[in-house]
Amino acid sequence: MKIAILGSTGSIGTSTLEIIEKYHDRYEVVALAAGKNEALLARQIEQFNPRLACITEEDSAMRLRSLTGRSKSVEIVSGADGMTRVASLPDADIVVAAISGSPGLLPTIAAVRAGKTVALANKESLVMAGSLITDEARRYKSKIIPVDSEHSAIFQLLNGRSRNDIKKIILTASGGPFLNHTKEELDKVLPEDALKHPRWKMGNKVTTDSASLMNKALEIIEAYWLFGLPQEKISVVIHPQSIIHSMVELIDGTVFAKLSQPDMKGPIAYALSCPERLRDTVAPLDFSMIGKLTFSEPDMERFPSLKLAYRALKQGGLVPSVMNAANEVAVEKFHERVLKFSSIPVLTEKAMDRFKNEKTLNLENILWAGDWARQESEKIAEELKKG
Repeated sequence: MKIAILGSTGSIGTSTLEIIEKYHDRYEVVALAAGKNEALLARQIEQFNPRLACITEEDSAMRLRSLTGRSKSVEIVSGADGMTRVASLPDADIVVAAISGSPGLLPTIAAVRAGKTVALANKESLVMAGSLITDEARRYKSKIIPVDSEHSAIFQLLNGRSRNDIKKIILTASGGPFLNHTKEELDKVLPEDALKHPRWKMGNKVTTDSASLMNKALEIIEAYWLFGLPQEKISVVIHPQSIIHSMVELIDGTVFAKLSQPDMKGPIAYALSCPERLRDTVAPLDFSMIGKLTFSEPDMERFPSLKLAYRALKQGGLVPSVMNAANEVAVEKFHERVLKFSSIPVLTEKAMDRFKNEKTLNLENILWAGDWARQESEKIAEELKKG
């Protein structure tokens, strides 16, 4: 099986390569793409010897060519066109879409249009363009397999079940590091505090989104498109231990749950091998050591991001793209210490309030809405800063 990885130097990308290294007789890396980490990408090229590698900037590509040496057979490209080449490489059987945030949209669409099996870790693609991507997947016979631990769990639990038997799906959320913070304490949170996730090791953007529960908000919209269920059948429960990765409740009252250690190698491995399973990808659970598993309803007053997701789904059209882009700007401003942590959902909601959802839903307008939201969010950040 030949694999291309979009976002090979991030947490999902590096975990994917660890699995491929362990099962090197089964998988071959044919293409890698990364953002700015030249040194790590160079080491990955040296180890896995792909045919094609891409990095965002041409200056970085030039340095990468010198780092990898002239004897290597790899072709090194750059920019959006290079990312598209990696995503649609004819030799690749599976494309792991793990570029964080909205930059992952165009490569993901390219992989879908190339008819690839897409192991999707970039939830923002479906948030921004769920209708477009699912339509294109049907048209080009592309298979989308979710890599997010919650969606991988639902994907596995729904296998072979009639949608008529589904009462609802329940996405679990750890609650992040600030689960028990008061509103006043949330105002004082620093960027370094937000990056101390109690269960998962992720990149800065995803970790911050997890702390604000925006990550779960994005996952609500992702689940809507992946599983074809109405929003009233998609719920969230706080589960700090992150042992249960999501649940499916059936109409007869039965609930099925997927349990495992909080380790992304599990869903990554399943996306690469399904319907088969790879041995020993995640440490086994020792139930005698787990102790209590606890659950609670999310507090949407302290963490209003979840309400924004349901609102975006209800409004539809380009509003989810606006929500996603506004949140990206808000997170950036928080890490630049321009905004308070509690202002992240405030900025996002204000951008959604100001948007006139009138344009046709197509790729051009989806990108336009994201650009509009970023420009408007910069203005809102200045207003919140002064206020």
